[in-house]
Amino acid sequence: MNKMTETHEKSLKDEPQMLSVVNRRFFLRSAGVATAMGAFILGACKDDDPVMEGDMTVDLGSGDVGVLNYAYALEQLEAAFYTQLIATPYSGMSDMEKTILTDIRDHEIIHRDFFKKALGNGAIKDLEVNFSSIDFSKRDSVLGAAKLFEDTGVKAYNGAGKLIKSADYLLLAGKIVSVEARHAAVIRDLLNPKSADFAGDDIVDNNGFDMAVAPSDILAAVKGYVKTPISGNNVGK
Repeated sequence: MNKMTETHEKSLKDEPQMLSVVNRRFFLRSAGVATAMGAFILGACKDDDPVMEGDMTVDLGSGDVGVLNYAYALEQLEAAFYTQLIATPYSGMSDMEKTILTDIRDHEIIHRDFFKKALGNGAIKDLEVNFSSIDFSKRDSVLGAAKLFEDTGVKAYNGAGKLIKSADYLLLAGKIVSVEARHAAVIRDLLNPKSADFAGDDIVDNNGFDMAVAPSDILAAVKGYVKTPISGNNVGK
């Protein structure tokens, strides 16, 4: 076994404990950051409040508020998915897998709650999800869905970055997308251990860059998992 492989295996072995430590630190830190940013975001919300189109559709809003609500919507979806996953573990889930997936759940809940607190009155409502296509009793079905959500999350943040006008928001998005990328890598490793799939050519291009996808395409990709109709037509405008 070469030194690189030993380092990789040690990283996977230590990851659950490391994630727990990061999780606790990030929770304490994010609470203060959300409070500090809240007033600034609410000031921007006056002309950009999300609205309901008709009786059903949620409009994410425009400008930076629309981008933040877009991220908030995706974090709601991920948090709901991992919450159900841990509440109804798939058959044969190992202790290591449960630890990793529980930490990911906690990260997504922190991200979701951060955006909700920071957006305040400008936040969209709680979305109704639809996971009927996922068999939570089967490992492949659950981890396949997790792979889709995490890869989509990374592409979403990358695609929304150019739409953000505030440097503070861009920095925040960069910090969160790096966590989502770590999630994506560990999920891919659970599905295909010790392979190069953690950075496969389906997500990383020939230049070594992660893919970036526009909000309209991301919302279309996750539409089947969200019952609440969402409009992102004004995000970033």
